[in-house]
Amino acid sequence: MVHYTTGEVSKKLHISVRTIRYYDQINLLKPTMIHESGKRLYSEEDLLLLEKITLLKAASLPLKDIKQIIERVSIADILKIHQERLKADMQQLQKSLEHTNTLLNIMKLEGTLRWEELVPLFQQHQTYNKEDVWKEIFSNEERATLTTSLPKLEEDSDTIVKWINLMKRIELCLAEGKSPNSPEGKIIAEDIHILSSTTFANEDLADKFWEVRKSENASEALGLYPISQEILQFIEEASKGISVSTSI
Repeated sequence: MVHYTTGEVSKKLHISVRTIRYYDQINLLKPTMIHESGKRLYSEEDLLLLEKITLLKAASLPLKDIKQIIERVSIADILKIHQERLKADMQQLQKSLEHTNTLLNIMKLEGTLRWEELVPLFQQHQTYNKEDVWKEIFSNEERATLTTSLPKLEEDSDTIVKWINLMKRIELCLAEGKSPNSPEGKIIAEDIHILSSTTFANEDLADKFWEVRKSENASEALGLYPISQEILQFIEEASKGISVSTSI
């Protein structure tokens, strides 16, 4: 029968010698043999037990609990625990990806990150309940439409890129002193109208959302990304005679 020293077990399973010795001290993993020289020798069964301990520990189980259940855990139990851990990791990765997409899209809009603007965007505890504000303004049907249709900063999609580019084009017009009634301004208004038509179910909802979007307080209460009043006024002026809304 093959036996492994503490150092060999450490290299084979990528677990520190200190950890293996600690498990020995608390009687969680005892070596099968102790050589007369004092060397602790572990069998293949010991290594399997150590792998089970490592997996259960990765599932956030305290060592004292692992010690009580380790001999009763079946392969099916371990696979189930591993499955739940993978699901939790995937959820965390998805949240991290959405957070990163949001930051990247803000950088596309702003050219840089202004932390004072990001704080309210990511605050976990708001002084108001955004869901209640949405319910006060929009009906159930309207909320359902907006929830599925509005572009979100955490998305990495063609739609959000189109809206970002529209905002950048408006910023360029403002920087160059071009009027909302200029040819460029009218083309931008037409593009917003085309893009909005794919977002809203009907013109009434588009107009209703636009009225809310123009209000700095209402936009903040709904958790919408802050758009400067200068840009909103440009859109409003350029859109006269055109049915238009902005969905970002």
